Amino acid sequence: MIRDPSAISVIAPNLKRRLSGVTSTVLRLVPLQSRDIAIAATGPVLPASVPQIPLRRLLTMSRQGPGGGPRVWHARRNIEMIAGLGLKYLLRKDLQLMFTSASQRQHTGLTRWLIGQMDAVVATSALTQAYLKVPSTVIHHGIDTDTFAPSADKAALRARLGLPQDALLIGCYGRIRESKGTDIFVEAMLDVLPRHPNAVGLVMGRAVGRDTPFLQALRDRVQGHKLVNRLRFLPEVPADATAPWYAALDLYVAPQRHEGFGLTPLEAMACGVPSIATRTGAFAEIVGEGVTGTVIPTDDTPALIAALDNVLSDPASLTRWQAACRPRAEDGFRINDEAQSLIAIYRKLLSSSTD
Repeated sequence: MIRDPSAISVIAPNLKRRLSGVTSTVLRLVPLQSRDIAIAATGPVLPASVPQIPLRRLLTMSRQGPGGGPRVWHARRNIEMIAGLGLKYLLRKDLQLMFTSASQRQHTGLTRWLIGQMDAVVATSALTQAYLKVPSTVIHHGIDTDTFAPSADKAALRARLGLPQDALLIGCYGRIRESKGTDIFVEAMLDVLPRHPNAVGLVMGRAVGRDTPFLQALRDRVQGHKLVNRLRFLPEVPADATAPWYAALDLYVAPQRHEGFGLTPLEAMACGVPSIATRTGAFAEIVGEGVTGTVIPTDDTPALIAALDNVLSDPASLTRWQAACRPRAEDGFRINDEAQSLIAIYRKLLSSSTD
């Protein structure tokens, strides 16, 4: 969907070719936000379905936006903040600059300086906000709660997916690499499964490049324990096909060592599936402790083993967690909530003037 820059009030750059969490955020939000505000993405590679301005048109677009006011440039990476500053100060475009940070580490001097030039800053979690040296607003990522929803017939869904219908299914999904803690999940399940004969673990995702030997080592570890039928490695499915795989679960585990935000426990929760998650990203803010799951320290296999043993030995608690998940997901974690919160900031910035 190519848009005329003269009609666009908000530009969301995505200046990276490879798929990433930031890219997914832009691709999810911009089509939804475009229903309520004149927004378009820009970047080297964008799906045709996303409202967008070709990169080259940024150089020749009018100095001011519709109605003679500023435009908002919403960056999510350093390179995008730099591009916004170039457009504003070198090409004299009338821009209000906005940045969303998901990082949970001390920023470099360059990044701190760039953030200091922004007119508005958003943090994706309270942990992220703690690393910022400027005023910011916390806006959590949200998900499509229509797509991610409980199954009306879990047994039939499992049959369709080729999963055991009567087992207690515990999932760990997403990229397979050390930072994601996939090895922690595998080690914990190897310890826990013999004590809980009805439980089955599912690892689903993809390892690329240097992470491929990491995945093979995990497969070999499971093979050595003779638990290949109860701790299964499933191939990655497309992002738009993951919802049924969450809905088929009874419990989800997010064992990450490091995470910027982390949508997987939220996607599980929207499907009525509680989570055991580590204290990184926004997990502690997503998972209601003792209500829709529990949060454990990062890089702590014994803590995960204990948490799994506790909930698997207490079916009543698991049932209570499951019942509380969907209402919590719908109360503040919908993608529409995220979109509208960002639009409120856009409108405030659009009412300002850079002159």
